[in-house]
Amino acid sequence: MAHHVQVILKEDVDHLGLVGEVVRVRAGYARNYLVPQGLALPATAGSIKKIEHEKRLALAKADKMRAEAQGVAKGLEGLSLQIIKKAGDTGKLYGSVNSADVAAILAENGHEIDRKRLTLPAGALKQAGEYEIGVKLGAGVTGSFKLTIVADAPEAEAVEAAPSTDA
Repeated sequence: MAHHVQVILKEDVDHLGLVGEVVRVRAGYARNYLVPQGLALPATAGSIKKIEHEKRLALAKADKMRAEAQGVAKGLEGLSLQIIKKAGDTGKLYGSVNSADVAAILAENGHEIDRKRLTLPAGALKQAGEYEIGVKLGAGVTGSFKLTIVADAPEAEAVEAAPSTDA
């Protein structure tokens, strides 16, 4: 008859359990694989207390991160930024506005947000207009702000100001 032992998982193990769970496995599996690989440790009263303590610390850290992210989201709420880009007569931009451009304008306005956290509609913005930009702030918190792209078309104005050569 096979002997079973209880172990506490230090990492997620496929088909067995998630980190921090106490699971019952065969003694050989624990002794020869889980413990030597650092995936688990024997479930003793002391190790269970240690894991519970680490869980409480992780929850406290997650709560702190969530509170910070909510503060940033509140700061972005109602924010409206503007970028001026060269564009043609139809409002189509010469080039596009990408996440790096948006992150730079945010930084100029005192909001340091990594460009990888920005969610732009349809990738890069290629048309003048108003857009809602989403921000993934972590810990399940998201925020958003308005970005207006204003067309700056000096070439179009120069063409309009030129005298007509129609005969």
